[in-house]
Amino acid sequence: MPTSYDALLLVSFGGPDGPEDVLPFLENVLRGRNVPPDRVREVAEHYHLFGGRSPINEQNRQLIAAIKRELAEHGPPLPVYWGNRNWHPFLPDTLRRMATDGVRRALAFVTSAFSSYSGCRQYREDIACAQQQVGPAAPHVDKLRVFFNHPGFIEPMIEHARQVLDGIPADRSPRPPQLVFTAHSIPTPMAAGCRYEEQLREACRLVGEGLGRDDWHLAYQSRSGPPHQPWLEPDVGDYLEQRAGSSPRRVFDREQGDSRLSDVVIVPIGFLSDHMEVVYDLDVELQQRCDRLGIHMVRAATVGTNPRFVRMIRELIGERIAESPQRLALGPLGPSHDECPADCCVYRPSAPSQPSS
Repeated sequence: MPTSYDALLLVSFGGPDGPEDVLPFLENVLRGRNVPPDRVREVAEHYHLFGGRSPINEQNRQLIAAIKRELAEHGPPLPVYWGNRNWHPFLPDTLRRMATDGVRRALAFVTSAFSSYSGCRQYREDIACAQQQVGPAAPHVDKLRVFFNHPGFIEPMIEHARQVLDGIPADRSPRPPQLVFTAHSIPTPMAAGCRYEEQLREACRLVGEGLGRDDWHLAYQSRSGPPHQPWLEPDVGDYLEQRAGSSPRRVFDREQGDSRLSDVVIVPIGFLSDHMEVVYDLDVELQQRCDRLGIHMVRAATVGTNPRFVRMIRELIGERIAESPQRLALGPLGPSHDECPADCCVYRPSAPSQPSS
């Protein structure tokens, strides 16, 4: 049944806003986990390469501004709040402000398109924990469904991938560039308890279909667990190294008929914005690896504030308040559930994870 709501809450991971924030932020991410100090310092340096700032905060500010404009123009006229898991504005502080403002029921948009413990259930746990801290005045919060196959997510990814594919000169190679989708790797026990892999492959298939390509590959990135713990593979760098061959060259040799990889388009389909896992793990680390291998690599943009993606958020809100909602979804999997079952994305880590970036 449709329900009325007082506000929209954007829920995200958070990140440091300056050099002095980096270590406190990482302490929040790693609280209760036994991570070697050397690994913490290594990850801190990734942020310091970008002035100690994570791009995610400014990107969330831009997204919130775009959502506000969309809702002001097309409705519903909901105020938009922002709460993070690991840095300011923290979820408990945001829920307190919402309660003070008289918000009683809110919808939450989580910045993750796919189902997993870390991308869905953990955020729901974070919201519940924040509600407990705020007390009886805390607003009721319903999470919007995952949108891995919503046209408002798929269409911008097709658009952004096509832009970079079209920018590669046709005479570089007789073969089209390799199309490789990437997403954050997760522990295999976590993957076994959710539909993360299935949803990722379906999103890749839909984008590939929109590009007229069925020769795509899915690889993973940003692994952060201990070496003995199995995570989803292949790693994107390892995959490209295998494809490049043992003696890589930058330019395709027509006379020799070289079959090794020369051009690759990376599509970070597992991410909504160009945050640290994208601008460092792909644009710095993977780019350097491709340079060493002689592979010409280009990366497609994430959905960011693409107008179709922003409109999708309004459409997801509309589903929850309409008498006869139109639940848009592409492909055979259909729209995801609105209310997660009790056993949805259950995961209990057997070993401490480490920060990826």
